[in-house]
Formats: sequence, C-alpha cells, structure tokens
Amino acid sequence: MSDSNATPILTGPQKLLEQLATVVIHIAVLALLGLVVVQGWQVFARYVINDSPSWTEPVTLLLLSTTMSMGAAAGVHTNRHFGFYLLAEHMNPLFRRLVEALVPLIIATIGGFIAVWGWLLWSDGLHIKTAGAALPQSVNYLPLSLGGALMAVFALNRLLLSLRVDVAMAAAAVEGDR
Repeated sequence: MSDSNATPILTGPQKLLEQLATVVIHIAVLALLGLVVVQGWQVFARYVINDSPSWTEPVTLLLLSTTMSMGAAAGVHTNRHFGFYLLAEHMNPLFRRLVEALVPLIIATIGGFIAVWGWLLWSDGLHIKTAGAALPQSVNYLPLSLGGALMAVFALNRLLLSLRVDVAMAAAAVEGDR
C-alpha cells in the first residue's frame, strides 16, 4: 500500500525548479518586509520628523510590484492560484483531464505575454528618471516581466507533470488489460 501523502523524490529539472521557487518566495517575502520598512519610515518621517522623503513612493511601488509578481509566480508553482475547483470536481473525468491540461497552457500563455510586454515597457523607459529616486521610470516593469516569465516556466512544468501522469495512467491501464 502506498502513502498518497508521501513527498515525491525530486530529480534533475524538478529539483532545480523547486529551488527556484524557494528563491522566488524568499524574494517576495523580502520585498514585502522592505515594503513595511519603507512605509514605516515614510509615516515616521512625515508625522514625527515633519520631513517626508521623496524616494519612498517609487521604492514602495517597486517593492509592491516585486512582491506581487514573485508571489503570483510562486502561486503558479504551488498550484495555489485562482481556480474553479468545485466546478472541476463535477466534470466528466475525460473533460476534466482536458481542462487540467489546458489551464497550465493558458497560464503559460498569459505569463509569456506579461513577460514580453513587461520587458518592452521596462526597456522603453530606461532613459527616463523617476521623480524622487535615482531609478528609471520603468523599473516597476522589470519584476513584472520576470514574474511573467517565471509564471510561464512554472505553468509549463505543471503541464508536463500533468501529461506524465496521463501517460503513466494509460500505461497502467494497458498493463491491467493484459
């Protein structure tokens, strides 16, 4: 009897993607902590010192964009993103398998578009300096682009894992028919 809760042994690319996802989660956490520190300083400087720094708004937007983008990518990796799971439970098993293969493909496509357009927006505004900080105006698009690329990679991995399970189930069914 096998334990369905057993942790699978990760090898090769799966182990690398798991480590990448751990780094992505840590980046999101650090950006969120940085967001708290910067906003805390903003409030303290404004209301206690009465000298509001100009750099806090652009840095806050960068940290917010980083937290959101990396968090979304990690959510795709862990399969904790938005979904209609109750609807999927009531589908015909064949249609459910089709939808389970289609969803990662849609997520990868959206992630790819976010990555490409985010990169274009980032590179297009590099020459414009932001008010209040020594950063390019388009700096907020860089984490968006990286997050989109990671979403695409993690979703394609989910698709491959789904297809492997389908192949393994089909092979087991063929063996069972013999």
